Amino acid sequence: MFSGKRRKTETADTSAIVVAAGNASRMGGLDKQFLCIGGIPVLIRSLQKFETCPSVCEVVVVTKEESIPLLHQLTVEYQLQKIRTIVTGGKTRQQSVEKGLREISAQSRLVAIHDGARPFVRPEDIEACIALARETGAATLGVPVKDTIKQIDGNGKIIATPDRQSLYLTQTPQVFFAADYKKAMEKALALAQDFTDDCQLLENLGIPVRMVKGSYSNIKITTPEDLAIAAGLLSCQSGWEEEVESCFE
Repeated sequence: MFSGKRRKTETADTSAIVVAAGNASRMGGLDKQFLCIGGIPVLIRSLQKFETCPSVCEVVVVTKEESIPLLHQLTVEYQLQKIRTIVTGGKTRQQSVEKGLREISAQSRLVAIHDGARPFVRPEDIEACIALARETGAATLGVPVKDTIKQIDGNGKIIATPDRQSLYLTQTPQVFFAADYKKAMEKALALAQDFTDDCQLLENLGIPVRMVKGSYSNIKITTPEDLAIAAGLLSCQSGWEEEVESCFE
């Protein structure tokens, strides 16, 4: 079902699209991408991971229009050499990814879509996901669910308990053959479909997606509680206590 193997890195044939254009509605209006964890903005931490990946030839960042000047400044400050361009996002995640897709190099064989709010993704997991996508055409990071999942109806009544042995929490990056992903995006746009998960676009085209077992530390920072978890993760990784604070007032 999934692959956890680390494969030999091939060539730099992958364009990464890092999406950071959310409206921060669940963060109380704070732009989570520019909140600092251990003195480094969340988005920069995410971009640094792709910067170190041999398979990634370029990175396209999709963010809010008002954030572009600051992000340009930060990419220089943190010496991010793989940034191809920074573009304005759309109203939905899919619209934002589509805008980023327009900017990737025509020579890129693969495209990796990543949430900018996942700063703890491991470079080796990115490489493993890219490697499996090279072999199969489509792959995503994910982890087995730890809890029992209940399916309910509109009245809150439990109607099913899926076998958790077959359930995974999907993460990013999600990596696809660029040509297939473009076809999938074109179909979704033509039918006015809007998905919250990039794998759904490929599934909608009839292309299977393989799962790569990732890390539970690859959390998505969405709510204020996640910031406390992120600080704890960083403390465990670095061996000293870190604070989460706003770098930019």
